[in-house]
Amino acid sequence: MKKIRSYLRVIIYTLILSSLCNSTPFKIRRIENFCKDWKFYLGEIEGAEKTDFDDSNWRVLDLPHDWSIEGVFSKDHPTTPAGGALPGGIGWYRKRFVISEKEKDKLIFIDFLGIYQNSEVWINGHYLGKRPYGYISFRYELTPYLNLGGENVIAVRVNNSQQPNSRWYSGSGIYRNVWLVYTNKIFVDNWGTFITTPKITKNIAEINIKTDIRKRIEGPQEITLKTLIYDEKGRRIANTSSLIILKDSITSTTQKIKIKNPILWSIENPYLYKAISQIEYERKIFDDYETSFGIRYFNFDPEKGFFLNGKHIKIKGVCNHHDLGCLGSAVNLRALERQLEILKGMGCNAIRTSHNPPTPELLDLCDKMGFIVMDEAFDVWEKKKMEFDYHLYFKEWHKKDLEDMIRRDRNHPSVFIWSIGNEVMEQWDKEDSVGSIITKELVKIVKNVDPTRPVTAACNETQPSNPIIKSGALDLIGYNYSHDKFVDFPKTYPGKILIATETNSSLATRGHYDMPSDSIRIWPPRWDLPLSTGNPDYTCSSYDNCRTPWGSTHEETWKIVKKYDFISGMFIWSGFDYLGEPTPYGWPARSSYFGVIDLAGFPKDAYYFYKSEWSDEPVLHLLPHWNWKEEDIIDVWVYTNYDEVELFLNGESLGKKQKNENDYKLVWRVNYIPGTLKAIGKKKGEKPIVKEVKTAGKPSKIILEPDRKKIKADGKDLSFIIVKVVDEKGVLVPYASNLINFEIKGEGSIIGVDNGSQISHEPFKANYIKAFNGLCLVVVQAKDRPGRVSLLATSEGLKPDSVEILAK
Repeated sequence: MKKIRSYLRVIIYTLILSSLCNSTPFKIRRIENFCKDWKFYLGEIEGAEKTDFDDSNWRVLDLPHDWSIEGVFSKDHPTTPAGGALPGGIGWYRKRFVISEKEKDKLIFIDFLGIYQNSEVWINGHYLGKRPYGYISFRYELTPYLNLGGENVIAVRVNNSQQPNSRWYSGSGIYRNVWLVYTNKIFVDNWGTFITTPKITKNIAEINIKTDIRKRIEGPQEITLKTLIYDEKGRRIANTSSLIILKDSITSTTQKIKIKNPILWSIENPYLYKAISQIEYERKIFDDYETSFGIRYFNFDPEKGFFLNGKHIKIKGVCNHHDLGCLGSAVNLRALERQLEILKGMGCNAIRTSHNPPTPELLDLCDKMGFIVMDEAFDVWEKKKMEFDYHLYFKEWHKKDLEDMIRRDRNHPSVFIWSIGNEVMEQWDKEDSVGSIITKELVKIVKNVDPTRPVTAACNETQPSNPIIKSGALDLIGYNYSHDKFVDFPKTYPGKILIATETNSSLATRGHYDMPSDSIRIWPPRWDLPLSTGNPDYTCSSYDNCRTPWGSTHEETWKIVKKYDFISGMFIWSGFDYLGEPTPYGWPARSSYFGVIDLAGFPKDAYYFYKSEWSDEPVLHLLPHWNWKEEDIIDVWVYTNYDEVELFLNGESLGKKQKNENDYKLVWRVNYIPGTLKAIGKKKGEKPIVKEVKTAGKPSKIILEPDRKKIKADGKDLSFIIVKVVDEKGVLVPYASNLINFEIKGEGSIIGVDNGSQISHEPFKANYIKAFNGLCLVVVQAKDRPGRVSLLATSEGLKPDSVEILAK
């Protein structure tokens, strides 16, 4: 028996060792979140970069932070309504921290993922540098200037005072995450791995790993670079090892690994592997650098479009700006994830990062959730669009900014396309070679850093005389709008590949309908003319019958893209409404009308058009609401992917309609009678699907619907709570605009309120907001300790409602 027990102990010990050897190794490199407990001052102040400066009266906050979103809307702000009608200015950030003397042999870096804009950084009074571009990630080394064991002070000045500098809302401040990175003196460089998959078969994937290694030790050193590959379950599945002599401050080396029976990254199954680059020096592990990657292959065909892993796929994408509605530009992982979940729900499979490098957390989510990404670098080159935009810095900074973006993002399997610019002004200079020269230079920069992906530019001048296209440097020709020219593309550009980089510019206000629905409103009448005939309440119709003069409706764009395989895909302008650019209106409008989804995250009707076309889920969407005047004749639309729909009003059939291949909606013209409008959809082999819209009575009560009742107690996680104003029977009141007040108790706080109205001037950072067309939103953030969060919503004359969130 003793021998058996001893034998079992040996087996268990062996299994434990085996498990440890095949799991992710212990972290040597330390990456520390550096976002808590910063001091902030809004305004210019002399001497704030100095170590002994008195900041005791400054505000204490956590990053990421956007000070503009905390401001008051005004047409007089120099940002203008196009920039969101919120303030810019100058802000200072300071943070005191201690680094232990135990770190004396370490190198210590600070990584800023984005500061808008013109940031300058000091450590203990020493000037580290300046980065003008507000969307770029960058690193400074702190090591030589730190007081180990004593207090250190980092100071950041952010200058967003030169306005206008953006065509949309930018936000202001250290609005993305900040990290401290601790390494030994031999380490993998920042963004120092590049993983490619040059050969993929069903049985084997060949992986190339290029690694840049830096050293801060004098003389040649012999190291071993081990690269370990792990699957999604954390099992080590492959490895390789190289003996390297480091002679210079930076050394590049390439390793090859074969992975058996690879699981390919796809939209449906976004499978991720992980590579750990281990540096061994003097019999110790000196660094372990982690890189997530996916195995996939793709190609664009001039006649047949886009293929991923050999499968034909239509790219069904949206353009998105970086703001998160009432949260502004301050990055929050859950807010980004919610946006992608909503887009995924309508069948969207692609994101264009308009018109700048995104926060890397967005790309991480796209990797995990299965989105194709067009990663975009610039909105302007040398020629300006706004008085103080990036054209001021392009000549000096474009190479560094572009290289940094490509190096940072090139391992993301979600990134399929690089875009070097959007509607740059150089495209209009037909006799000027500057546009062609810049295009060739930018493409060369991209290809030097990443030769594996195609490069495009988003052009609203689609003629061959456009010097950006004429340069011949682009792999994909990007059309912005010009849907009427799609069909002729193979004749215009024989053998070339088309990607519709920006489409539509349809306009809509959630819950508003202008009839007749088959009459298209082109607002403004021309791109260079003001709108003189819009609605007095600053609304646009949600019937998909309102668009810009350069744009097109959702239906007329998609029917062309859907029909022709050579059109590899499209990116709708835009997925979500965003702050700024309130086309077709000026003040008091302060946010866009372009989104398929409004600023608060509530879908407009067009969302269900795409869901019926892009998704396999059953769809039967009935519009509009059913509160009208009795003499009104109402256009009733149905978006569906069912074969036949019968419409009923108060139980009486208004007829059946069949949906054919070229039908994108079914339409009835109905004499309004209060009551219940009901649609029944039928499809062979499926159960009938039913949708009802009822006439609502007077506002009676509030209903709260949180997207999640359990959140993490990490000081960052969010619950987005939909607030509905309903009548006594629970029917949403489509005209309700009641003022809703919120009271919160427990381990959470209200960090934003929104209602999706493009003309609301109520503050986003408040505990109240008016409902807009029956809906509004309150965003609750967990504190950093577990407990319960109780939210109460009240309004004069309405029955209140409450909800409890558990922060774990």
